[in-house]
Amino acid sequence: MNKIQRIWQQKYVPVIVRRSGNGKQHRVRLPFRGDNREWLRNERRSRPVWVSDRKFWEIPKAWFNDFVERSLDRFEVVWIIQPYREQEVCASACLNAQGHECQCSCMGANHGTGNDGSWFEVSEAFAVKWGESKWACRLLEKK
Repeated sequence: MNKIQRIWQQKYVPVIVRRSGNGKQHRVRLPFRGDNREWLRNERRSRPVWVSDRKFWEIPKAWFNDFVERSLDRFEVVWIIQPYREQEVCASACLNAQGHECQCSCMGANHGTGNDGSWFEVSEAFAVKWGESKWACRLLEKK
């Protein structure tokens, strides 16, 4: 079981999975308390949905910041699991370079490799590329 799975399965610290994409709601796990449904709803018109077979709540994306703030107030800690994509920065001058001299932030990793279409060249001095989507987690604690 990897770290993200262990965090999702534990029962002591609230966890929110920030999902992207149209129609996808965030998923939440909370330490058991009898008032979790009312606490999540927080007097809003919408109601959280309990997914009983998988034992988590689904909440609207618009509730994310409020959920995190209120979790810190109530539990003093919260896990956030979210997608991310690493960004690579280089320059077309480096990508298209010949020879071995490189002064780019890639430290020569992309030197002379050319642009295979995955780089977005903003200018001769700046190109970016986004990696594949991965999952990351972070623990927030109340100060």
